[in-house]
Amino acid sequence: MDWTHIVIAILGGGFAGFINTFAGNGSAITLTILTEIFGLPGNIANGTNRIGIASQGIMGTFSFYRNGKLNLDKGKPIIFSTIVGAIAGVLTSIYVSSEQFMMVFRILMVVMLFILLIKPGRWLKDGNDNLYENPAVIIPLFLGLGFYGGFIQMGMGIFFLMSMVLVVKYNIILANAIKTFVVLIYTIMAIALFQWKGLIDWPVGLTLAIGQAIGGYSAAEVASRHPNAKNWAYRILLLAMGIAVLKLFDVF
Repeated sequence: MDWTHIVIAILGGGFAGFINTFAGNGSAITLTILTEIFGLPGNIANGTNRIGIASQGIMGTFSFYRNGKLNLDKGKPIIFSTIVGAIAGVLTSIYVSSEQFMMVFRILMVVMLFILLIKPGRWLKDGNDNLYENPAVIIPLFLGLGFYGGFIQMGMGIFFLMSMVLVVKYNIILANAIKTFVVLIYTIMAIALFQWKGLIDWPVGLTLAIGQAIGGYSAAEVASRHPNAKNWAYRILLLAMGIAVLKLFDVF
């Protein structure tokens, strides 16, 4: 690993950490760095990627909590369901190739982009009043999201935010805080499982994690303190979705 690789990893990790914490899909950047720059096989890249996700999660969660944006009381069923699903997803990812799910992922991303563009006002509301809390819907939904996040992670933040804002009716900033926390918790478990199977390159992962920690903290600070944070969160989410769709269909 020469100095150019280190610089690319830190800068790319910083950008990915910011995007991941503010919106989602930063793993599209880090997985590309791990496979194309460092030449890691897909399964090892998947495991190594979790180190940076944990580092940005730690710093982002700390910032959201410090600024009073992380409220876990109402989110307990969501958090528990997502974590249980994520554990199942991680276990599956150890034995099943993620490439088998890429066509489904492409279709989902296109659908989600159109949903994001329709009635943007739904993303800019202020409060968390009148939350939708039907367990018959919430538990299966977040079990499925957790499974997906544990399995491949890429795009999980976007899908989680859409579910929190459009289904559960959360404010986008407070939804981001819960997303950051829940991803941190299941990622720690994922790291243990990937390490058990020998699927983590620690020197590369820790280098990437430096940038992601900085990016994650910076994004959480902006989201917590900026008066127009909701607007910026929506714009960054829209940008991340648009780039992801173009990349998935080999436009670049």
